[in-house]
Amino acid sequence: MSLPSRALILTAAAALTLAACDRREREAPAPEAPAEAPPSPPPTARAPMTYESENRFAQVELALPDAVRAQPDLHARLYAEAVRELRTFSEGAQADRTEYEGDMDLPPYSKHIDYVAAGETGKLISLQRNSSEYTGGAHPNPAYGAVIWDKALKQFVQPAQLFRRGADLSALDQALCDALNTARRGRNPDAQPIGLNPTQGGWSCPRAGTTPFVLAPSTTPGKAGGLIFLIGPYQVGPYAEGGYEVAIPQSVFRSLLAPAYADEFAGQPPRTGDVTDLG
Repeated sequence: MSLPSRALILTAAAALTLAACDRREREAPAPEAPAEAPPSPPPTARAPMTYESENRFAQVELALPDAVRAQPDLHARLYAEAVRELRTFSEGAQADRTEYEGDMDLPPYSKHIDYVAAGETGKLISLQRNSSEYTGGAHPNPAYGAVIWDKALKQFVQPAQLFRRGADLSALDQALCDALNTARRGRNPDAQPIGLNPTQGGWSCPRAGTTPFVLAPSTTPGKAGGLIFLIGPYQVGPYAEGGYEVAIPQSVFRSLLAPAYADEFAGQPPRTGDVTDLG
């Protein structure tokens, strides 16, 4: 075989070898991409909804509703303020019990704070605060509170801000008083009516502007049908009478609402008057 023929054969063989390697590389499966790590849960999913602490001096608890998960600024404010309040209570309990060493056989002090989701609209969310505090005596002392939060502005709405500046709330005061007297007679037919001014027994109807309230749900979706006023035990009658939650329809006070929040109200509450859950 001549030298040029041998060179041609070697060149062709080399070309076939390179082509085969290139084909194997193309046919080989591509390496699998590394699996993506699962997305981290949003911070609000890890937000604590409860707090508990107990020692021989005091037992304290906090519970927040799932509704605040979607409002991280509201959650942060409520959680921080409530935990600070409960820790202060525990410290005070320890100071009391160590000062009076003779009462160490009594049960520890206790304080519970429970926020419950109430009415919500496109702009506002409201929460009812139920608290109970025991520092000795015949029974714990319950109390009501309320929170209304502007979701867009990320700030609390004070009761007065819901109404026009300088609005005369006297008609709302009277409507609340009338509904409360109806509720009291519903529980005790012999209950003596009370008015906006103290009676001989010292009881009187609470004023709307100084009574905590939450938004009432509505027959119109996404709106508030009124306000639910929260009246604690021993505020309008003997302790055994209990507290009241009284719903007033928005038609009673619509003309008094501040322009910024008037559109958040429409329809009617599913129930008016006493809506207290007596268990």
